[in-house]
Amino acid sequence: MGPADTTLVDTPAAASSPAHSHGSAPAEVAFPKAIRSFVLRAGRTTSGQAKAVQELGPRFVLPYTGQPLDLMAAFDAAPVSEEQPRPTILEIGFGMGDATAHIASLLPQRNFLCCEVHVPGVGALLKRIGEQNLGNIRILAHDAVEVIDHMLPLWNASEPQIGLDGVHIFFPDPWHKKRHNKRRLIQPALVAKLAARLKPGGYLHCATDWQEYAEQILEVLGAEPLL
Repeated sequence: MGPADTTLVDTPAAASSPAHSHGSAPAEVAFPKAIRSFVLRAGRTTSGQAKAVQELGPRFVLPYTGQPLDLMAAFDAAPVSEEQPRPTILEIGFGMGDATAHIASLLPQRNFLCCEVHVPGVGALLKRIGEQNLGNIRILAHDAVEVIDHMLPLWNASEPQIGLDGVHIFFPDPWHKKRHNKRRLIQPALVAKLAARLKPGGYLHCATDWQEYAEQILEVLGAEPLL
């Protein structure tokens, strides 16, 4: 990794559940359109990727339901023990899935819940899942922010098994023009959402090769009190 890369591991300091409130707008008030941190890129899906989506999608691609996700049921894998489910890592934006498949193959006792909206990338990762016989990956082809908000519950001390053990965000779009910086994924609001869903001892791992973005990431993570 070069000097402009950053790899960050942070641990929630508090072992108790943070207090959260979820406000709602009156029915007659429309929600403002959220600023997306991504654009849907055009790209050709190869025949191999399309075949993987058709054959493996029903097992490995989870539907976006907007309801809390039962991670143990989603992965249909035996827990580490009766009291301890397999650790679950959330990955946001896996691109074409090369690193995701490699890491999952090295850590077969961990589950990887991966969000990506790029259809060829979803097909590419599914193809790797089939080729490498990986059973510990599930994909949500949906906006990660909405997945976090509506499908991943907050960690709380009364249900300590529920929560994320880690989050991977590798090389998010730097949106390098200053007027586009507001579209960057690593912002205080998102980091707060992620930190509130991490188990005590969980980690947030970010990497970028854009130095100015690396400095912003360090500043944002350093300001989050749950990390």
